[in-house]
Amino acid sequence: MPNIYKTVAYALTVGAAVIALTAPAAAQWKPTKPVEFVVPAGTGGGADQMARTIQGIVEKHKLMSESLVVVNKSGAAGAEGFLAVKGANRDPHKIIITLSNLFTTPLATNVPFNWKDLTPLAMLALDEFILWVNAETPYKTAQEYLAAVKAAPATSPMKMAGTGSKQEDQIITAQIEQALGVKFTYVPFRGGGDVAVQLVGKHVDSTVNNPIEAVAQWRAGSLRPLCVFDSKRLPYNDKIAGTMSWGDIPTCREQGLAIEYLMLRGLFMAPGVTQEQVAYYVGVMQKVRETQEWKDLMANGAFNQTFMTGDAYRKWVADAETMHRAVMDKAGFLAK
Repeated sequence: MPNIYKTVAYALTVGAAVIALTAPAAAQWKPTKPVEFVVPAGTGGGADQMARTIQGIVEKHKLMSESLVVVNKSGAAGAEGFLAVKGANRDPHKIIITLSNLFTTPLATNVPFNWKDLTPLAMLALDEFILWVNAETPYKTAQEYLAAVKAAPATSPMKMAGTGSKQEDQIITAQIEQALGVKFTYVPFRGGGDVAVQLVGKHVDSTVNNPIEAVAQWRAGSLRPLCVFDSKRLPYNDKIAGTMSWGDIPTCREQGLAIEYLMLRGLFMAPGVTQEQVAYYVGVMQKVRETQEWKDLMANGAFNQTFMTGDAYRKWVADAETMHRAVMDKAGFLAK
């Protein structure tokens, strides 16, 4: 080949390489309109508070090109929210934050929904449950309160408030009844915020609210935590109420009540979305988790900070569904 052709060929090769190196990478997917962030529960509860904290973090730190709009769809024990996302096939502009009603609602009602109808996105954390009483009652330990529950006349059992029926709070209540041979009058409300208010007002005798749903009332001296439904004490030692931290609350097992229950705080998307769209939101949530606001939420609400995506998250959800089916069957909560 004449030298001039070699020179031209070399120049073309180098030029193509330069263009390849300097050309912008193919644009990654991102939302093109506001994203609806569905909460399948009422306002003021743990899921609602977490969703609104995420919304605020995303807006403050400009983590998304479009806004994140929180919408509560609590009807039919959260089925309204789940069915709305299930019906949004291939729509990447709709995500949902889940709690254990992801399992309890379809198992208890036969609503045409299963978690497999959605696309798993990420586990954000696991939420704890605590046995609470009004601070003006004489009960300082779970043992004292449960002794009073046993002593209550059959015609006037103690009242346990909780979010919804045949969901997490009532499942734990049923487990206490089965373990101790006692009976509560279970009183359902729409959200954890309402549940805490009812206990402050002495309209009920106890609750099994999440930490974040009752922390303000504990800090104000209105409520008293008796035990946490976990295998170990909470790893948070900053003082919350007077001289007490989350870590000072004994486990229920320490108090003679061998019951443990952790609740999912996770995200799902509509069916049919792409892995690229899933990866976008996973990336956003990883950035959310790095902010001080998120770290404050985790400490304030005493969360178990487990984070999962992909196959590990899918397996955890499948195992949790199996566990809920067994517990609800024993409690007589499964739909006929």
